Amino acid sequence: MTATKSIPPAPVDDRASDAATRRRAKAVRGSRPGWFVYSALAIVLGSAIFPFYWSFLIGSGDASTIRDPNMSWWPGGNFLDNALSVINDPAVNFWRALWNSIFSSGLIAASVVFFSTLAGWAFAKLRFRGGRWLLVFVVATMAVPMQLGVVPLYILFADLGWTGNIGAIIIPALTSAFGVFWMTQYLQQAVPDELIEAARVDGASSFRTFLTVGMPAARPAAAMLALFTFVSAWNNFFWPFIVLDRNDPTLPVALSLLQSNYFVDYSIVLAGVLLSTIPLLILFAFAGKQLVSGIMAGAVKG
Repeated sequence: MTATKSIPPAPVDDRASDAATRRRAKAVRGSRPGWFVYSALAIVLGSAIFPFYWSFLIGSGDASTIRDPNMSWWPGGNFLDNALSVINDPAVNFWRALWNSIFSSGLIAASVVFFSTLAGWAFAKLRFRGGRWLLVFVVATMAVPMQLGVVPLYILFADLGWTGNIGAIIIPALTSAFGVFWMTQYLQQAVPDELIEAARVDGASSFRTFLTVGMPAARPAAAMLALFTFVSAWNNFFWPFIVLDRNDPTLPVALSLLQSNYFVDYSIVLAGVLLSTIPLLILFAFAGKQLVSGIMAGAVKG
């Protein structure tokens, strides 16, 4: 019986390795975007900023600013006065409307994140009869516009005596079909089945496995879902306008009262619009990193 000879590994050519590294580094440097990409990004950025600047330009003027053909593109000095006019307007009830918007939007965002993550965990990691068809049904509900259900929904809340109550805009939005679909797709990729099996071997129940494994893994996608849900609830006008009283509105409904007279002072209206945008800008300033990580986590397979 002949013994097999062990073949020594071929020597590594350090010069060839260094040359390959330099070629890769050169390729990376050469892949940097050029002037065309930066120009396109500058156009997109300018298009996004211009509405804010235009609102501030009109909001810092007076009633005649928007009708002036020789209007200056430099902001005026009346923005603080116009903002105080919005805040102190008894018809608007600004602080009450601001609290209603913050409370309802925050509660809706937290509820949508929790229930969507819980349902997404069930659809992604649990096996039960009819689960796939039930998910298809949930996704199909996104094709039904809300306007079709406004009349029966209003009749239901009127029979329950909930019209005019802030809960009337919170309860129908406690969960979201898009949130369920988004979290299902994310959790299918982000959580290995081995982690779930290890948790079950350690004696964890299904709900405890969800809390200790699913929720931490879903944090980036949940942050993105919370931000978009908060913004959507904050800007919602149609249903709150129908179901809430004018004395207890959300901020978009309250700002609509600024243009309910025969004469519309657009400097006051746009000053109020900018005031309603400030909380969203603060939110995105603090949560922007989570938003980007959530989008990238959903786009790249884990």
